[in-house]
Amino acid sequence: MKEKKDIIVIGHKNPDTDSICAAITYANLKSKLTENRYVAKRAGEVSKETQFVLERFGIEEPEYIEDVRTQVSDIEIKKVRPIKKGISIKTAYKNMNEDASSLLTITNDDGYIEGIISIGDLAEAGFDVYDNRIVSKSKTSFKNIIETLEAKVLVGSADGIFDDGKVFIAANTPDRIEGYIEENDLVIMGNRFETQLFALESGVSCIVLCRGNEDVQQMIRRKAEEKGVLIICTPYDSYTVARLINQSIPVESIMTSKGITTFSLDDFTNDVKDVMAKERTRYFPVLDDAGKYLGLISKRSFLDMEKKKVVLVDHNEKNQAVDGIEYAEIMEIVDHHRLGNLETINPVFFRNQPLGCTCTIIYQMYMESGVEITPEMAGLMCSAIISDTLMFRSPTCTVVDKLAAEKLAEIAGISIEKHAEEMFGAGSNLSERTCEEIFYQDYKTFTTAGMTFGVGQITSMNAADLNATKDRLNPFMEELLSKGNLDMVFFMLTNIIDESTILLFKGAKAKSIITSAYGEVTSLDGIVVKGMVSRKKQLVPDLIAAMQQ
Repeated sequence: MKEKKDIIVIGHKNPDTDSICAAITYANLKSKLTENRYVAKRAGEVSKETQFVLERFGIEEPEYIEDVRTQVSDIEIKKVRPIKKGISIKTAYKNMNEDASSLLTITNDDGYIEGIISIGDLAEAGFDVYDNRIVSKSKTSFKNIIETLEAKVLVGSADGIFDDGKVFIAANTPDRIEGYIEENDLVIMGNRFETQLFALESGVSCIVLCRGNEDVQQMIRRKAEEKGVLIICTPYDSYTVARLINQSIPVESIMTSKGITTFSLDDFTNDVKDVMAKERTRYFPVLDDAGKYLGLISKRSFLDMEKKKVVLVDHNEKNQAVDGIEYAEIMEIVDHHRLGNLETINPVFFRNQPLGCTCTIIYQMYMESGVEITPEMAGLMCSAIISDTLMFRSPTCTVVDKLAAEKLAEIAGISIEKHAEEMFGAGSNLSERTCEEIFYQDYKTFTTAGMTFGVGQITSMNAADLNATKDRLNPFMEELLSKGNLDMVFFMLTNIIDESTILLFKGAKAKSIITSAYGEVTSLDGIVVKGMVSRKKQLVPDLIAAMQQ
């Protein structure tokens, strides 16, 4: 039975407090309503304001995820046992059969890959029967030889290495094989006293007795012990022994140790497929996060591959979504913005309401489902509503938002006014933050009438801070525009207290768009728009209307 994968709940890039809190609280709700595990993630850095909220209610920051394309970790990895480089090719072949794999991975004691060996490598090694020194050239251990021949030790120690000499079958009498047996040879023979004695006098390193002949005369045993010669007996005949013995060589002698193609758990499957298409190998090793061998994948691994399952909150536009969203399976969307350009393959649950905050919708869903709201979840949702509605000052705010915030504040045990002051204060110290941090704290891109434009926003209760930030952001916006990804860029420096916005704009058509929306513009640095506090309900609709004229 396949293990169920986590379902990701995630907000938009450059997330604001609503985006982060909506992901956490909706993941919590769905996990309680279903058997699936929903996990909150984030698609960007968390703002100072949001950090304050998470710390205030003791909630961990969601893990950052850059791309939701399917990765190697999302597919089934074949658990094929690794082997050590000293084992015989016979044992390697046995392992291949048992694990139903045509490739084995050789690892060291720490689990790092030293090489790979394929069924083709084993086949080639089996055909190399013309060199009677191949066993010693491969520095084969006597333990491998004994294991391969299913032999029993009669005299000597099996701890050594056969690294010099040839394999020879002594099928004749000593006078007929004189001149053929040399020092350090491994000799295969029957239980003939004269031949055994001759082999010992010739200085062989190992004698293999065939057909289970264990009855070795005492003189032969004593002489073998004196010379340090290993004597073993095998149940096989000499023909079979001669065929089998090459299978005792260690896999190290034939393994591939360089140019091995491996994949990590984080590799994206579409990239993996491209690499596999260029390789003739069927199986490929997978490494864990520490670079150690984990298992194997093949082209067949992709047949049952499942896309990452994703729930989107607080957005429904592709250019605001986490990278790779087109490769994921979107399960649900919960949002309070205009309908965007996101497409899905299958029908999805889509809840979109004209409210001031996504967390207001999620609060309603908690109430509809009868799931108890803990003080921690209540605190997050209340904070999101306060943030998104600028403590009920935004034109996006509805009575529903305000009533939800009041109820949630009661559950969380907080004062809305005091909490809002602390929360906005935590995010308002702009002088200590870089232009990039300020600009991307709450930034979104939009496309309409063949034009792509970006809109960022920062809120503060300090007018002096906002004016100083304006001078810093103008050159940053010029540099951003020069990269060529946008036609125009706008930024809102919103004063919560007097409910106004310093609106900065850059781009060839930006001034004419602003003029069309708000009247004649006399400054190239920006204009002050009284009563403007909402990007969603005020600025973006005005800009889109002007661009579509």
